[in-house]
Amino acid sequence: MPSVLANLAYLVSAVLFVFAFKGLAHPRTAVRGNLLGATGMAIAVVVTLLDSRIVSFETILAGIVVGSTISAILALKAPMTAMPQLVATLNGLGGGASLLVAGSALVETMVATSGIATVASGIIGAVTFWGSLVAFAKLQGLITEKPILFKGRHVVNLLLILVAVSLGAWLVVEPSITSTYWIIAAVSSILGVLLVTPIGGADMPVVISLLNSYSGLAATATGFVLNNNVLVISGSLVGASGIILTNLMCKAMNRSFTNVLFGGFGATLQEAAGAGDIYAGRVKSTSPEEVAMLFDGARRVVIVPGYGMAVAGAQHAVRDLANLIESRGVELEFAIHPVAGRMPGHMNVLLAEAGIPYEKLKEMDQVNPDLEQTDVALVVGANDVVNPLARTDPKSPIAGMPIIDVDKAKTVVVIKRSLSPGFAGIPNPLFAADNTLMLFGDARKMILELISALKEM
Repeated sequence: MPSVLANLAYLVSAVLFVFAFKGLAHPRTAVRGNLLGATGMAIAVVVTLLDSRIVSFETILAGIVVGSTISAILALKAPMTAMPQLVATLNGLGGGASLLVAGSALVETMVATSGIATVASGIIGAVTFWGSLVAFAKLQGLITEKPILFKGRHVVNLLLILVAVSLGAWLVVEPSITSTYWIIAAVSSILGVLLVTPIGGADMPVVISLLNSYSGLAATATGFVLNNNVLVISGSLVGASGIILTNLMCKAMNRSFTNVLFGGFGATLQEAAGAGDIYAGRVKSTSPEEVAMLFDGARRVVIVPGYGMAVAGAQHAVRDLANLIESRGVELEFAIHPVAGRMPGHMNVLLAEAGIPYEKLKEMDQVNPDLEQTDVALVVGANDVVNPLARTDPKSPIAGMPIIDVDKAKTVVVIKRSLSPGFAGIPNPLFAADNTLMLFGDARKMILELISALKEM
């Protein structure tokens, strides 16, 4: 295929990618955005396959079959609760692919034409791959979600960066010594692990966003290595959007961008108050019948979804409850925290899946001013995003993080299996507040019982 036609097709793909990102900016257009992005990628893949530089179509076909099979199984098997882990895995695979492709191109050519880009692919790709594996392990509970800190870690990280960059400079000068590239990859792999392990579970949504950006930057560098325009453009879009999202997430959690970027820079392990000191017999349990009575006399209700709702698969039951409450003339809204769940937009996706109108989903800043006039705030499986310790305890891992101020509502009902802590691993004084009632049990089961009790009134 003539390069002019190939580049024209790549331009069409790039335009589709831009419109895809625009569509993904709002839930109403997200499906269309996904389709546009998939179409753009399909065009880019087909054009690349038809390019005369492709050597073995058999190998490519085998890769497509194997990759499609694995991805289809993952997509069908992974529950919504494991979506953050899946995203972390995909970020890592993207970085790993960039690392291997750039290395293969170096071994094949052994020239310094794109030496700096090759080095960038190796460093960023390795950091992304291993950093994503650590993030996956924290999200999956395979390793502790608490920050893993050791003295001198920043000095070690700085030395690893200097070693990787120095080796990269040597590779640019002597590209024929290809083993240097794999040493760079090994050093960067250690760096990737050390950058993510000091970051606590409460900050994992920000880490996933940052690693997503890294995967895009690695793809961009590999695009320069291969002289592939569409890879440069698509990687740049992913890298830039990831950085923007990471910055927004840091603001939403009152976290320093440098803290996340440089692996928990300035982070320390602090001992917060124990659960026994906070709860100390002050927790009041309730029943679905009592909560139904609260809803029967309410004029305004706010529902706050959390990870527990996702685990129980209760989003459809929550929708039915919301419809029933509204049918009684009650004003109802959903309060969505930017980092509720385990990744950005986790709750929005679940509620949209259940068919809840987008206009009912309100951001934290929109809901907080009206919570003092709210009769009942129903918290379904949320924990850290409604924890008052963020406002009151400077030693807390979530200190300074903006939260949904449900404790200011007249009555708070929390549906939770137990008093176990959230992902940040700390107790929640909200559960023992004077205006809080705890409805212990599986979220879906409790919501269904609440619906039944409300219908009988």
